[in-house]
Amino acid sequence: MENKSPGTAVPPPGLIVGMAGMARNFFALMVNRIELASVELAEVRTNLLKLILVAAAGVIAACFALAFWTGLLVYLSWDALGWKILLIVAAAFTVVAVGILFYAKSMLSQGSLSMPATLAELRNDRDALL
Repeated sequence: MENKSPGTAVPPPGLIVGMAGMARNFFALMVNRIELASVELAEVRTNLLKLILVAAAGVIAACFALAFWTGLLVYLSWDALGWKILLIVAAAFTVVAVGILFYAKSMLSQGSLSMPATLAELRNDRDALL
């Protein structure tokens, strides 16, 4: 057993010991950030897969419904309007397509496919290091 007296000062650790500790902490921080990114990336991947499956099923169902309703509308309106019904249907489909485009853009702008926690932590790390 060492007998340390209160008057004896312990020399501070050297430069190499300090650099090794800093490197160890930096490595642990990077591992932590990589784990966080992988967890969030898995969540984003799951959400994206669900979105793709729901969108595909919706597109298929909408195409069948649209084809049958359009055929019925043209068949029932042909005697009264003639070729003009085709123009009306085309204009209606164009308006619907533009509406769907704007809706999809608004869904993407909500940020459900981003990784906010990882990006915030990386910003905090950058601010702390600079």
